[in-house]
Amino acid sequence: MSARRDGAARENAPLPDDVVLRAVDITKTYGVTQALKGVNFEVRRGKVTVLFGENGAGKSTLMKILSGVEKPTSGHLELDGEVIALESTTHAVDRGISIIHQELNLCPNLNVRDSIFLGRELRRRGGAIDYAREGEITREVMARLEEEIAPTTLVSDLRLGQQQVVEIARALATDARILIMDEPTSALSAAEVIVLFKVIRELKAQNVAIVYISHHLEEAIEIADHAVVFRDGTLVATADAADIDLPWVVSKMVGRAAEYDFTGEPREHGDLALSIENVRVPDQDAGGRLAVNDVSLQVRAGEIVCLYGLMGAGRTELLEALAGRQPVAAGRVLLGGQDLRPLSISQRIAAGIGLVPEDRQRDGLVQLMSVGSNMSLASLRSMVRSWFVSRKKESADVGSMTGEVRVKTAGPEALITSLSGGNQQKVVIGKMLLTRPKVLLLDEPTRGIDVGAKGEIFALLFREARRGLAVLYATSEISEALTASHRVVVMSKGRVVREFDPRTTSREEVLAASGEPEPEALHIGAKE
Repeated sequence: MSARRDGAARENAPLPDDVVLRAVDITKTYGVTQALKGVNFEVRRGKVTVLFGENGAGKSTLMKILSGVEKPTSGHLELDGEVIALESTTHAVDRGISIIHQELNLCPNLNVRDSIFLGRELRRRGGAIDYAREGEITREVMARLEEEIAPTTLVSDLRLGQQQVVEIARALATDARILIMDEPTSALSAAEVIVLFKVIRELKAQNVAIVYISHHLEEAIEIADHAVVFRDGTLVATADAADIDLPWVVSKMVGRAAEYDFTGEPREHGDLALSIENVRVPDQDAGGRLAVNDVSLQVRAGEIVCLYGLMGAGRTELLEALAGRQPVAAGRVLLGGQDLRPLSISQRIAAGIGLVPEDRQRDGLVQLMSVGSNMSLASLRSMVRSWFVSRKKESADVGSMTGEVRVKTAGPEALITSLSGGNQQKVVIGKMLLTRPKVLLLDEPTRGIDVGAKGEIFALLFREARRGLAVLYATSEISEALTASHRVVVMSKGRVVREFDPRTTSREEVLAASGEPEPEALHIGAKE
């Protein structure tokens, strides 16, 4: 990928293999941190180039440079063989380069139509915005993505997966020649991923060049034509998709085998920590409907229980109700015998139960604050000495937790926005662990986290479980459910439908119970 072709070679190459965009000797430095170290990278017309790498490896930084979000410290870009300097994302879009960001970049107070055309509104001859045409294009793109979302729907009224679809739709509406997808499926259901892959194959047929980043390694391998691996800001390996497999990707990413399997962990569970009795939670988006319907579940001290299910199964609504973010219409929630229903969110945290939310950007972090301030935010009361927060204790606690959850950061004073998505997620988890909970709730705890960091996160949770912490987490990744839990509880349409012991359960049994067919049966990654 890094070797440069001369003009004659480019002219003689078949159209689908042409290099349309090239990064040459790109470096990017933030203070003393060198995010990219002399990277050479090529994007090919009509092909999907997949980038693999751990959080902080430099993938997203390079994509921001390719899309005009950031400027390189040194090096340059070539578009169709011409050296270019992208001044902004608008400039990049004008040159045919569009990006779907890892972190959602939507305005919750705008509707879907206005979010898709924000900053590039369609105008009539007199200068007025052509809302009718924008609405028509929005409906066309949503139909292409097989989503029944009206153009006038507020973004804030959409679930996370639907917001990600809107982010994808915004990029598709630009008719880009080069489309960069940074974690486009992190909040999508299996059915939505199938539709996205169908769209990707259509774009390939139209000679659109696609750069694809995902921590879902199997799906990324399936959709890839070329694979590129980053490690510590350096491009370390390239290969055609036909020549790679999962072990190759993992070993190149982390320099070692990084598989994790905690099914052999001891099961010395203690007293009952959390008891959920016949709980019902109303659906906030559909009056009269129950998102959680008569669910009963128990979690003991030292036990890690996984909630698995499709989008809409009620997993998120259940966890948010336990944490106090949503009302419980009926039933009881007991923490060590104490009824939590009358308690506020802060009171529940003080009692010993806390939630790591699904959307870290919206619900887990304060973007203008530092890494340390974010991590200590939920436990400041425990750091008060003589009516003032003890900065010494705060610094010590934050420093200790930063090491425990292995956050890669320049220091506690660094802005939270300077971290990669995976390291931001580690900060959110560390924040809740600093409250010293008895029960920890986590909604998609490894969303946007690479394969190496996933093992670190689950190793941390199992270590805390051995110390007596009760853990209840929701995931949409079947491999996590079967390798990183003591018990798998499957939810479907708001109800608990089955429970499994991951040591004696197959992938097919869990998927069948959830109502989800095997991805292979749906040809999720079919190649042309």
